[in-house]
Amino acid sequence: MDDAGWLRIACELAGLCPPSGTAFSVGAVIVGADGREISRGHSREHDPHEHAEESALAKTAADLTGTTIYSSLEPCGERRSRPLTCSELILRAGIARVVFAWREPSLFVEGKGVEQLRAAGVEVMELPALADLARAQNAHLLS
Repeated sequence: MDDAGWLRIACELAGLCPPSGTAFSVGAVIVGADGREISRGHSREHDPHEHAEESALAKTAADLTGTTIYSSLEPCGERRSRPLTCSELILRAGIARVVFAWREPSLFVEGKGVEQLRAAGVEVMELPALADLARAQNAHLLS
């Protein structure tokens, strides 16, 4: 499957999120260099403050060096509910690539994830052609 296919799955996973008036609904999939899925997650999967990337990362003990994470929304670079941002968790895991559909709007925090990841040497790719799909899962926040 190509980047757009994996990212479409991440966007669809966002539809599984319990609704929230204070957080985006996000889906994430981690894929190995061999093109196989390692894990997936969505926001608020296990608790009300859990982010999608955090959920996907927590489900695996695999060595994630060189893997790709697909996220419907730019991984957070600022966070109020946890000590580590998703960008920091991605860096600690050794993930090499991040592919996302939609830049984080400044509704709750300022999106700084892309800049932080790139500054640390992670390849970051935005596929804005899928941004409408990611936004659709969050229409209740954007109206």
